[in-house]
Amino acid sequence: MMRLHNLKPRPGAKHRKKRYGIGESSGHGKTSGRGGKGQTARSGSSIRIGFEGGQMPLIRRLPKRGFNNDAFRTEYLPINVELLNEFDDGAIIDDALLRTSGLASGKKKLKVKILGAGELTKKLHVKAAKFSATAKAAIEKLGGTAEVVS
Repeated sequence: MMRLHNLKPRPGAKHRKKRYGIGESSGHGKTSGRGGKGQTARSGSSIRIGFEGGQMPLIRRLPKRGFNNDAFRTEYLPINVELLNEFDDGAIIDDALLRTSGLASGKKKLKVKILGAGELTKKLHVKAAKFSATAKAAIEKLGGTAEVVS
């Protein structure tokens, strides 16, 4: 019968702590697993990633080629059409209204893009920086307007 005083950890679950500097026969004596002399053998030493001992690092030796658009891309704050149902029928929805209602919370500098996920049930006049094709179709299907503003 299993009782609390009979419980033991599974075989192999308990390990002895690795003890450094306790004699050669331990396997962790003398240099305590740090190799020979030098910068990495010293206490408190750490070398940053990519450092090659003062030699010009590989990342700086290789030529930089090509173009990366990350610095120039336009990011948008996505808002699904379904979320616009909380506004009254016939309402004019713009960037300021979306931010005050909390739908476009986040970075102020990001432009708003209306996406077509979900179903719209009200006629709305929406002004945003960008619309997906399905969002524009959903808004105009009910007689609303999708106006692109810069």
